[in-house]
Amino acid sequence: MAPQSTNSKKSTLMPLLSAASQPPSTPKYDSPLPNNTLFDFIQSIIVNKQENKEPFYVLDLGVVASLMNRWTRNLPNIRPFYAVKCNPDASFLSAMAAHGSNFDCASRAEIEAVLSLGVSPDCVIFANPCKPVPHIKYAAEVGVNLTTFDSEFEVLKIRKHHPNCELLIRIKAPDDGDASFPLSKKYGALPEEVEPLLRAAQAAQLPVVGVSFHIGSGARRADAYRTAIEAARKVFDTAAHIGLSKLRLLNLGGGFTSRGQLFEAAAETINAAVTEYFGGEPGLTVMAEPGRFFAESVFTLATNIIGKRVRGEVREYWINDGIHGSMNFRYFQYVPLSTPFACMSRPENLMCHGEMTYKSTVFGPTCDASDVVFTEHQLPELQLNDWLIIPNMGSYTRALASYFNGFNPSTSLTYVTYSKPT
Repeated sequence: MAPQSTNSKKSTLMPLLSAASQPPSTPKYDSPLPNNTLFDFIQSIIVNKQENKEPFYVLDLGVVASLMNRWTRNLPNIRPFYAVKCNPDASFLSAMAAHGSNFDCASRAEIEAVLSLGVSPDCVIFANPCKPVPHIKYAAEVGVNLTTFDSEFEVLKIRKHHPNCELLIRIKAPDDGDASFPLSKKYGALPEEVEPLLRAAQAAQLPVVGVSFHIGSGARRADAYRTAIEAARKVFDTAAHIGLSKLRLLNLGGGFTSRGQLFEAAAETINAAVTEYFGGEPGLTVMAEPGRFFAESVFTLATNIIGKRVRGEVREYWINDGIHGSMNFRYFQYVPLSTPFACMSRPENLMCHGEMTYKSTVFGPTCDASDVVFTEHQLPELQLNDWLIIPNMGSYTRALASYFNGFNPSTSLTYVTYSKPT
């Protein structure tokens, strides 16, 4: 079947695969991974579709379904608005839309991508507290009528260019939950700024309909949601005190991760806090903006070994993707582990089970000396044209890729498959 580029609009179902699993906590090559059929599929792509040996992704729609089930099971009353910025792959967006997801968009291009799938503008929030005027005008034209703000200047822009828009006041979360990427330094109204901002929107005759916050991407502590929900409650009370119409939306933002039990802990905290602070709030709609939770584990990346050097006991490899492409590992707390795939040098033992490993360094393809993907990484002896397979590569990977040194990230295709949902 034909691969899909990042600009394609339809998903292609490949043969059924066994359910994918999380990678082990330490590299092990002495026992088979539980999702060998995924590697069979990857091998078929390499043999039949990859004459030029470009890096490629595999998108597993079965994992998308499993994650949506997990979200609904733990947060049944909270509407997910997938954060498109995390991974805007068209096939993935289409799958999310098919599962009933709404969308968090931060720009005109993201809104266009979502609406092109047939998603209603009512299912989109323009969740960028500081928007370019042309993007505000476009949102008005297409009927995306919900956005966030945290300054009086944004109120003035919206009043002039999108007077029919409803607003969520974005507040600074009191606690970032030890997030990998805290956002409070850039966005969010301080407690003393809340009332003046609400009054500014009131004077501009723009309806404030709710409160938004974001504790930060990749939060590690669930209790941060509780303090943020408590802070949102105070904003609801302030709005009522100054005579605004009753607020009806609470936006929990993002910060969710699918690894381990962090999500379940966050869900338990959120459900309890919403009940405690908003239990007597009839007609309240609670929403969230998960990105990493849905995108991270549904993509697997395959990269080709294009160079090698041996220095004593250390093996050095070059692959055709790196930190200027999909692997912005310097920006990540969690670094996925790679699996060797010796389909060219040892097809009889593809994943090098039981073989001796060596301390290895893996470089990206550019001439930047800092383009180092892995250091002191234990790998078996690999050869040119073998591959490294890296799981959990859907979150802020290709979305952050650049054209540095002339390496074009758009040449990386996405192949779509479907494993049995867990």
